[in-house]
Amino acid sequence: MSDVGWQRSSYTANSNNCVEVRTVDGLVELRESDDGDVIARTTPLKFAKFLQGIKAGEFDHHADFTA
Repeated sequence: MSDVGWQRSSYTANSNNCVEVRTVDGLVELRESDDGDVIARTTPLKFAKFLQGIKAGEFDHHADFTA
């Protein structure tokens, strides 16, 4: 698997516990840095809608804030 083009948030600092993203052939690919063999692919529009949902707090009920 190629690691070319993967980007991670500047908020992760030097941690290897983050989500990485890149574009390949017009699709957006996502993976967790600690499990790089598992890649989710989606369209740019669906990815943009997903990010909007995150920013709006639509997924906050899935987070474990007790850890």
